[in-house]
Parts: sequence; structure tokens; C-alpha cells
Amino acid sequence: MEAGPRNDKTSAGELEGPERARYVRALLSDLRALERMLAEGMFEEGVSTVGAEQEMFLVDRAYNASPTVLELIDKIADPHLTTELGLFNLEMNADPQPLGGAGLARLEAQLTSLYARVKAAAAELDVQPVLTGILPTLARTDLSLDNMVPNPRYLTLNRVMTAAKGDGYDISIKGLDELVAKHDSLMFEACNASFQVHLQSLDPRRFGHDYDIAQLVLAPTLAIGTNSPTLLGKRLWAETRIALFEQSCDIRTRTLHARQDAPRVSFGKGWATRGGALGIFKENVTRFRPLVGMSVDEDSLRILDEGHVPDLRALRLHCGTIYRWNRACYGVSASGKPHLRIELRALPSGPSIVDEVANAAFWVGLMRELSCTIEDLPSRMDFDQAQANFYNAARDGLAARFSWLDGEEVIAQPFVLDRLLPIAEAGLARAGVDPDDVQRYLGVVDKRVRSLHTGSRWALRSLADMKPKGTPGEHLAALVAATIARQETARPVAEWERARLDEMPARRTGWAKVSQYMQTDLLIVHPNDPVELAADIMSWERIRHLPVEDETGKLVGLVTSRAVLRHYANLPGVRSESSSMLPRSESSAMLPRSDSSTSLLADLTRLGSAPPPPNVTVGEVMKRDLVTVSPETSTLAAISLMRKHRIGCLPVVKDGRIVAMVMEEDFMGIAADLLEEKLGALESTEEPSARSATREKTTARAAAEERT
Repeated sequence: MEAGPRNDKTSAGELEGPERARYVRALLSDLRALERMLAEGMFEEGVSTVGAEQEMFLVDRAYNASPTVLELIDKIADPHLTTELGLFNLEMNADPQPLGGAGLARLEAQLTSLYARVKAAAAELDVQPVLTGILPTLARTDLSLDNMVPNPRYLTLNRVMTAAKGDGYDISIKGLDELVAKHDSLMFEACNASFQVHLQSLDPRRFGHDYDIAQLVLAPTLAIGTNSPTLLGKRLWAETRIALFEQSCDIRTRTLHARQDAPRVSFGKGWATRGGALGIFKENVTRFRPLVGMSVDEDSLRILDEGHVPDLRALRLHCGTIYRWNRACYGVSASGKPHLRIELRALPSGPSIVDEVANAAFWVGLMRELSCTIEDLPSRMDFDQAQANFYNAARDGLAARFSWLDGEEVIAQPFVLDRLLPIAEAGLARAGVDPDDVQRYLGVVDKRVRSLHTGSRWALRSLADMKPKGTPGEHLAALVAATIARQETARPVAEWERARLDEMPARRTGWAKVSQYMQTDLLIVHPNDPVELAADIMSWERIRHLPVEDETGKLVGLVTSRAVLRHYANLPGVRSESSSMLPRSESSAMLPRSDSSTSLLADLTRLGSAPPPPNVTVGEVMKRDLVTVSPETSTLAAISLMRKHRIGCLPVVKDGRIVAMVMEEDFMGIAADLLEEKLGALESTEEPSARSATREKTTARAAAEERT
């Protein structure tokens, strides 16, 4: 592994014309140099090092994503820190450590020290870091291009990949809930934060075998470490990052032909034992066209002829745009010799640093023991079974079913406890890891697996506990607040108490933008629907507004309870007193009180209205001249629009399509929270008699407003 922090996110540009040809030639030269180094035995052998990349999110006081990474990196000025795709992402790189002895403990100590520096500097910017696979409070509005780090490599990748995709990125994930979304950039990738472990190969000649063992144990390693159960408020997979990352970077286009293009994010296509490291790198060049390039001034073969070790910069850049869940990596060690390593990319960030290092210890132990005790893995398991195990683990965590060696069927939790933990212990002992560290880290895994208390289970159980109280937005904010509080204790997740709604100070869920509280569970009608349908839906669901979409999904109108009541009041045979039901303004429109099983049509019929003509449609009564907002609209602007136009709701529109609604009732909750916070601040500074007087004045004012 390279000495010191990683710094491979260099400037890269789009490949066109002669530049592409030059870059591809450099790629081929690097491949030939790699082949020659392997043939001549130039690689470092018998040396085992372990390192890690720690990704995280930055959040503000309301626990929403905070796009402040550039300011934070400038403040800390440490080469161990670098950017990721989003301005609310931060990556922290630990130095490689010799695996034997206290190597894992040193890795944990450095991660803890670096994270403490990040927290201290972030506090000066009024933000906080949080270790989690997917930030629960992320919103679609956080995924705009404005929040992409202005790095030439990221911008070029986004431009080239989006152009290749053509029609946008489709996200479709189903778990307890279902998420179906479409996005026009790579920014959905910024929803992911991982803990990536690097393990150096002891014998480069057996790298293909070691890589296949890594593929074999990827499923149980992921099952014990899931920590990403939610995305955009939806409860999805135990490790939702897996499906999200694959779909957010999938630039394959739909076609009627049976062509099978390889995705850039994948488990892989087959065992690597036969082709070894060279076969993996050749496949990267063969199957994936270069998306970005650089000015390569390195002649790898000439450098070899001069007796030096090349960096293989072109090959490393290209492989950095291919996201296998186990990635083969080339590097140059502090000794000056080249080395090969496997990068484990599937594990999420968090729940705590000790949990992450424990996951790494489990994986490293399995790798070291099974690579020595299993021979000819392809003869004992089909590759497709290893791949299926991986996705089962991502969906179901410790409840996943695996097909193991020689066709054995197992369930993840007991299999890890009874079979794999002893193997991992033997592997760490084989690697010379300090026995006390072995017991400590594997003990963390044992307690977590035995109690079924992974990060994902903790989050889902916490959300279930909070469900009877508060709003979904408050639940997610409380989950982030509790995560940060538990991480401060440095305890593993198996010892965490569930999150509580009262852990959110002053209920600060964030009210700056409409997107932070808008209602996305919508009921829709169409212009050609009969007006009776709109009336019944309003009565059944106790709502006063229904958006109207055309056949293409475009918002074309809004049906209000006032419009429906006016329609029935104007029908022949309706008693004149029924007109008294009509509200004076839309913002005060209320439906007649009735049982939920009674329709608005029945309410009007009891008042003496005649049955409606059968040919009256929603399109005839809907309001077409709409006042709308976008998810990015400020709360103050939304309130101003409602007051100016005397309306009770605002459709939230993105690209001509309705994505949510904002109701006047939503602002009442915000006002109540702000009033409670204000009164609390006043009471803390007033004398007891003054507090009593303030409460009496407030109560009297509220009573007067209620009478009015």
C-alpha cells in the first residue's frame, strides 16, 4: 500500500480525438508493464498491511446535509482528508499499518484521532460529522448539481456518464417501502458513505485465488455490518447502498437487442483464479471504455528498462472509474517495491469506529485463514451462488440465506456465530495479530450478531418506536441526532439504546426550505374523472385539495373543496341555505362534518341537492391558474404566497410535475415549535412572577384569537 495518505483524485478531463488515442496507448503500456513486473517477480511478497478509507456526512444544527466540506478541509489542512462527490461528503484516509501485532489497534487509534480533529474543526463552522451509510435526512433537493464538488474529475465524469446514459438515471428499490425515482446527474451516488478496507496480498502470484476468497466472504462480511436501511425517508434494504450505488452509476442504455453490457458497479462476472491480477486489469480495459483521462508523461516500459518502478497512472485512473465491490489495486510501498491489494468497498460507514475496525478484523481473519485452507474454490461453488449470497446479505442482513461450499444451505446469523467467527480468529492468529485485539474486535462482532443489533436493525427499531409520535421528518432528524450522540460514547452499536424523539434539541427539524416538511404522499385525480370521485376522495380522506394530472403526469389543475361545494350548490333543486356552506375564502374551507364512510355527495344530498349530472368532470370545476413552489422555495416565501393569494395549499412542482403539497396546517406546527422555543428562552431569563404574567398574557391572547 502506498505510504502516507491517498491523493489520487487528480484533475482529469474528457477524452476526445487524439487525446483518447494517447490515453489508451498509455493504458496498454501500463498493462504490459504490469505483466512484465509479475513475470519477473518484482512485487513485494510476505508483507501484510491493512489500511482504510473513512467516508462521512456533514450535517447542520437541524441535522440536514451541510455543503461545507471545502471550508472544513481548508480549516484542517491535513492531507489525510479529501473530498468525495458531494459538498456534504468528507473522506478521511488512514495510513497503512502492518497487520501483525497491534496493527488493527493502531488503525483504530488513527481513525479516532483524525475524526476528533474533524469534529473540533466542524464545530467552529457550526456543523457536525456523522458516520452512517446513508444520511437519513438527505432530501432530493440536496442532490442538485450545486452540491457537487467542483473537481474537474467529478464534473467530467458526470458530464460523460450522463451523456452516455441519455435519459437519466432510474432508481427502483423495494423493501418495507418502495422508492422509484429518476435523476439527471450522478449525485445520487453522493448518498453513499462507506468504510473501505485495503489488504495487501502476501503473494502476488496467488492474487487471483485471494481475490476469489474475498468474493466468497463478501456476503457474510456485509451481513454483519449493514447500516443503511433508509433512503429519502423510505425503509428499503438492510444495506440500501448496494442497490443505490449500482443504479446511480449505471450508464447502460435500454435496447431491444440481447447485448449484455457490463455495469460499472458490480460484483463481477466470474472467478479470477485462472487469470490472476493481470486478468482482472485486462478485463477492466477490455470491457469498460475510458471515461476520463489525464496528460500522461510516464512511459511505463521505459521506466522499467531504467530499473525503476512505474506508477501506472493511466491504469490506476481508469480502474478508479470501475467500482467492483472488491477492487484489485496496484500501488508502490514505502519500500519502493510495487504491491497488489484488495479493496473491500461494500461495507458502510459507521455505526462507530470500533464497529468498523471489528468488521475489518472479521474480514481479514476470514481472508487469511480461508486463502490457506481452501484450494480450487471454483470447483466447490458456482460464481453465481457467491453473487446471489451478496445480494441476499444486502437485502436481508443477518436473516439472509446463503448457498455455501459444496452446496450447503445456511442462514447468516448462526453460520457466522458457529462457523465463521472461529475461522476469523484462526486467521488473525495466523497473521500474528495481538491476541487481546483479536478477542476485543471479534467480541464486538459476536455480541452484535448474537443480539441481531446491527446498525440497520437499530435504526429501524428506533423509527418504529417513534412512529406513534411526531412526524416522519422529526423521526429521521432524531435518528441522526441519536447516532451522533451514541458515536460520542465510542461504544459499539450492540450497546446502543434506541433513538428517542426527545433527543432532537428544541425539535429543530429544519424549516428553511419547503422540501424539509412538504407532504409527498399524494392523492391524484385526472381531468376526465367524474367530479363525484373528487368529492368522495375528499370526504373519505378528510382533505380539501386534490391535484389534477394529465395522462403524461403533468400538473394541470387543482380541485378544492370550495369548488366542489360551489358546483353542487349551483345545481338546480339545491336549497338556497346550502350556499351558507360555502367558505368565504379557500384558506378557511372546511368540509362538512361526517362519518368517514359518508361521502361529500351524501352530505349535500341531505341538504336537498339534486344528483349531479353524469357528464360533469373534474376538468370543469378544477382551478387552472395555479400558484406553485419548488422544493427549494424558502419557507418565508411560501408563507408570503399563501397570504398574498389567500390560498390554503401550494403544489410543489419540479419540471412541470407535482412532487408534493404544502398545506397551511404544516405552518401551524412550525409556528407552535417556534413559539415553544421562544417562550422557553423567555422563561429561562424572567423572574417567576414575570413568567406567570407572560403565560397569562399568552393564554389570554390565544383565547381571544380562538374566539375571533
